[in-house]
Amino acid sequence: MVGGRRERSIPPDYFERLFSERGDPWDFETSSYEAAKYDHTLAALPRDRYADALEVGCANGVLTARLAPRCDRLLALDVSPTALAAARARCADLPHVAFERRRMPTEAPGGTFDLILLSEVVYYLDGDDIARLAAWLAAAVRSRGHLLLVHWTGETDYPRSGDDAVRELAECLGDAAQPLRADRREGYRLDLWVRR
Repeated sequence: MVGGRRERSIPPDYFERLFSERGDPWDFETSSYEAAKYDHTLAALPRDRYADALEVGCANGVLTARLAPRCDRLLALDVSPTALAAARARCADLPHVAFERRRMPTEAPGGTFDLILLSEVVYYLDGDDIARLAAWLAAAVRSRGHLLLVHWTGETDYPRSGDDAVRELAECLGDAAQPLRADRREGYRLDLWVRR
């Protein structure tokens, strides 16, 4: 670690260990903070409905289940098999939601999307992976599609702070994405961009 931060992207076994040992390690199911953040996340979406959406880092599917009614098709990704099993069970009655185990950005899915949600994701990546993610996003978000980021702004040992992760991703995307909204709330930031 440099300056208290991890130097490399956090590996999948870190997340699998958290979910297998604690079930709901960030209290997504019970936290009033998380519920309010999810309300804010969904309220920030400019469209009532999206044809093809992607949620990166779906964890145990609490936000996935809330996002699903706004999507014709929703692909939700995570690196933890334990988290994915919980998410599949939570969304079992939602046939338009698919789940896949993938590590981003090295195992990014094909296709294009009119919404990509990166909630509490980018700060787990190192600089090389943020650059790879940006290159993929530039091709994966459809023209006039939306990219929504939400990140904790408190202290962590992750490779990037929430603020640095968003800034670095924006720099890597360059003029491929235009900011539409930047909100700061206690403990987190929400950034909405549109693909040019």
